[in-house]
Amino acid sequence: MSKPVYVLGISAYYHDSAAALLKDGKILCAAQEERFTRIKGDSSFPHHAIAFCLARAAITEHEVDHWVYYENPLVKFERLTAIYHLTAPKSGQSFLKSFPKWLTSNLWLEREMQSELGISKRIAMGDHHLSHAASAFFPSPFKEAAILTIDGVGEWSTATFGVGRDNQIELFKEIRFPNSVGLLYSAFTHFTGFKINSGEYKLMGLAPYGKPIYTELIRKEIVDIQEDGAVHLNQRYFNYLGGLTMTNDRFAALFGAPPRAPETPITQREMDLAASIQEVLNEIVMKMAHHVQRETGMRHLVMAGGVALNVVSTGLLARTGPFDEIWIQPAAGDAGSALGAALWLWHMVLDHPRAAEQPDAMQGAFLGPEIRPEDATDDADLTALGGRWVTMSEPDLQARIAALIAQGKVVAVARGAMEWGPRALGARSILGDPRSPHMQSHMNLKIKFRESFRPFAPMVLAERAREYFDITQESPYMLLAYPVTARRRRTPTVHEANLWGIDLLKVPRSDVPAITHVDYSARVQTIDLVRNPFIHGVLTEFEQLTGVPLIINTSFNVRGEPIVCTARDAYRCFVATEIDCLVVGNRLFLRDQQSGGAMDEAQRERWLANFALD
Repeated sequence: MSKPVYVLGISAYYHDSAAALLKDGKILCAAQEERFTRIKGDSSFPHHAIAFCLARAAITEHEVDHWVYYENPLVKFERLTAIYHLTAPKSGQSFLKSFPKWLTSNLWLEREMQSELGISKRIAMGDHHLSHAASAFFPSPFKEAAILTIDGVGEWSTATFGVGRDNQIELFKEIRFPNSVGLLYSAFTHFTGFKINSGEYKLMGLAPYGKPIYTELIRKEIVDIQEDGAVHLNQRYFNYLGGLTMTNDRFAALFGAPPRAPETPITQREMDLAASIQEVLNEIVMKMAHHVQRETGMRHLVMAGGVALNVVSTGLLARTGPFDEIWIQPAAGDAGSALGAALWLWHMVLDHPRAAEQPDAMQGAFLGPEIRPEDATDDADLTALGGRWVTMSEPDLQARIAALIAQGKVVAVARGAMEWGPRALGARSILGDPRSPHMQSHMNLKIKFRESFRPFAPMVLAERAREYFDITQESPYMLLAYPVTARRRRTPTVHEANLWGIDLLKVPRSDVPAITHVDYSARVQTIDLVRNPFIHGVLTEFEQLTGVPLIINTSFNVRGEPIVCTARDAYRCFVATEIDCLVVGNRLFLRDQQSGGAMDEAQRERWLANFALD
């Protein structure tokens, strides 16, 4: 029997550091560094994620056959030097801040990573957008597909399109820095008071509360949109080109006031700005997709890059776009590029064949560290924390979770291999009853400790999804938003119809109000028996009790905290919040039976202080 060949991909040093391991070309495991360090978006070298991958394969770093990094630092350096030269003396402060590290570290990145790993083996350097493209195409279920990548910036590229066939990818065209769809959306994220590379989800969630009154102004002054979706940003309004901030005083003057300060009240202006830039983004994505389809003639599209996580735009594309079906890498951002780089090297450099797998090659995206049904180490840790539990068989546990949710309880679940990517998909999730009109605000304010306007997503049995949503294809990774069907909607009263802003949150929109956003949309996760058998069983039990085949699913964490990874993480989050019940492996914890009790307010504040606000 021949020795297996291992390829380990790495993304690091910008945001969302991660590692992914292939064994003979198959995805063995993958994880983000933040899940281990508990620092959201951790950009440091992913020592913990790499150690997890090596332990999962039961190998050492010296037994990895090929190492690969997700982008090319020399090309990135070329972009930075060109921009600093063109924008001097404005760029002087940025130059002094970044260049010493480039000259002492980043330019010698291969050597630095070899030192971090304790190896002498060469580390291949990939290409940022090719890594995105590989992460989207190679695990997809399609033999051939058009490819579209959209993000802030890689080396020079900010968006690319091309085609994947069998084991090869060809990228045809690109948009180049400083013109960037991702940076355009991030500029509005910053201006409305949210954190770049984190708050884009908030901007998207805020959009339905506003009106797109600034859309024409954005098109006229900020961005020129071509028929093929190419964009040209008017740099008179931006400061990221050689500066240290996203926008400048002209941008503020255009919209009548300075940027909103983080954590200050959200006004109607921020809601309207969110609605306006979301409409602009929808237009750009749709124009890009139509152009890509015309140029490639493909029936299927795969996507990656941070903009592919905007479920409003991708949902619109899935419903009304020119492709029969789209598939998005669950870890569409830079973390996913660790996997993409490894797949690029395996297929395109080493020239190994590819066979498209059904339903895809991602194994439900459950690729991370595992919490087993029963584990002696977890038992000891949970006991030391004051945990008291009962152990149940899987069928009994599924039925009990469903019954607790039907009673209005909030149940957190941490079991099996954790998810790869930013979405909790049932392995590290907080679950609730979608029928409750109060559940959204309760879970936001008392459990997640975050803004009340943030929407929650539904998990729905795949075979029943069309009864609740105008859904055109499966959505197993919660990456597409779909409208709630007309027959599920509730007509607002005259008084309710005249409400505006955050007051819209008070209006139930359907017979499952906790997952219906104010624009009647929902970020749908379809649950099938192949990818997610445990949650499929919970939903089946819940439907038998209530007649409703869906539940709320949100990530198991509080604001600013990475999704919980270990049994200890899960228990600490449980006792710090108002979660009613906890499942760890096959253990069930009820709040009133815990010997340690809940954290008091002072303890909770100290614990929450560990996590920087996102």
